Amino acid sequence: MFILLRGLILSLAMLMLSFPAYAEEVSREQIKSLDEQVQEIKSDVLSIAAQMSLLEEKLLYPSDTQVAVFVSLDNAAKFRLDSMEIQLDGKPVAQHLYSLKEFEALQKGGMQRIYAGNIKSGGHDLRVLLNGKTAAGSGLRRTETFKFSKDVGPKMLEVRLVDSGAQIITLRDW
Repeated sequence: MFILLRGLILSLAMLMLSFPAYAEEVSREQIKSLDEQVQEIKSDVLSIAAQMSLLEEKLLYPSDTQVAVFVSLDNAAKFRLDSMEIQLDGKPVAQHLYSLKEFEALQKGGMQRIYAGNIKSGGHDLRVLLNGKTAAGSGLRRTETFKFSKDVGPKMLEVRLVDSGAQIITLRDW
């Protein structure tokens, strides 16, 4: 009888000791499941944010009236770009001060969207004001005015900076 009682007590003790381990195992599984759910929610939120950004751009800049101006730099250009201002039909619409990293990105073939906005169809004037430094270190200041026509649909323009004597600023219509 004593042996039976001892076996029963030992069995109960083992059962009681194994219960906290089982509880920990369940909570670890629950934590792992919660972590996976949090990651899924984060992914969904990022996806929704990207979709909202695209929708906002479509609402703010409808394709019928949209105009975008990009800036690029010719590889052979021998000057440093410090700042640029864009005027559309006599009104300043964009200006940018270039950091060394941004200028280097343009030198490596990068492009910057400096302006996106809405304009009516028809003829327009685009004025580009450029400030920088020549290879010799003297100040460089140029202004060019271009005429372009906006039809129905989006319009994309590229302000290309080249080093071909007097004509540093060129305009390319896409």
